[in-house]
Amino acid sequence: MSGDDQRDGSADTPASEDPNEDEGYHLEVGPEDVAETVLLPGNPERVAKVTATWDDATVVGDHREYRTATGTYEGTPISVTSTGIGSPSAAIAVEELARVGADTFIRVGSCGALREAASVGDLVITRGAVRQEGTSDEYVREDYPAVADHAVVAALVAAAERLDYEYHVGLTCSTDSFYAGQGRPGFEGFEAAGAADLVDRLREANVCNVEMEASAILTLANLYGLRAGAVCTVYANRETGEFRTEGERKAAKTASLATHLLARMDDRVAAADADAWHAGLSIDDPVE
Repeated sequence: MSGDDQRDGSADTPASEDPNEDEGYHLEVGPEDVAETVLLPGNPERVAKVTATWDDATVVGDHREYRTATGTYEGTPISVTSTGIGSPSAAIAVEELARVGADTFIRVGSCGALREAASVGDLVITRGAVRQEGTSDEYVREDYPAVADHAVVAALVAAAERLDYEYHVGLTCSTDSFYAGQGRPGFEGFEAAGAADLVDRLREANVCNVEMEASAILTLANLYGLRAGAVCTVYANRETGEFRTEGERKAAKTASLATHLLARMDDRVAAADADAWHAGLSIDDPVE
């Protein structure tokens, strides 16, 4: 490779690696643009809906499917970045956000419920995920678990309780396909191998819901020593056949409040000189 083919910086770094330390190649945001906690919806149009309940917010990046805004919620710094649909683009968002200083990620979206009790408009808070997407397989062996951070789960539950939302805590299945991968017929009725009994098999394994990003986000966060969780509003119930886009903003409000509660939880961990947040550290009592 000639010198003209090398980018400025280390001569050992090929141009294809884009060694830009100032901002992410895809997200186009830098270290000064994002807070430590970032909410991750799919649709860029949801960014404005997420920030609608914040104290303030400013769009700091808008490139491809990635729209990023940063502001405060009840005085707590917070960011949101849309990821587009699916785990490949969600993984890019986590990679580039982590590189500029983010350390906590909360997937905010919609899902299909597999239990009759999880009605349309309810929330599902993920405690672990089935890795039925291929992105995380390119990072680590297939039997590596995709688990949510316990403090993030606790904060999401506390937020849902305070907002008086109906919620369910359970296992999520993340797929690469909205149609074949979730047991739906494809074009002209095409049926993928195993699709006919996919939903039944997941339900029998006590999986609560299906979506397309959570397991990759959780896997990457654990690999990198970061925190992650997921909260999704139920749009479809695969048991009852009901489908409505109801309660769209519930997940966003829950994740925003959870971010504020997480900051308080972190304060209590520091004050108690503890290794991690636990139930004995109250969120509400003043830090001594």
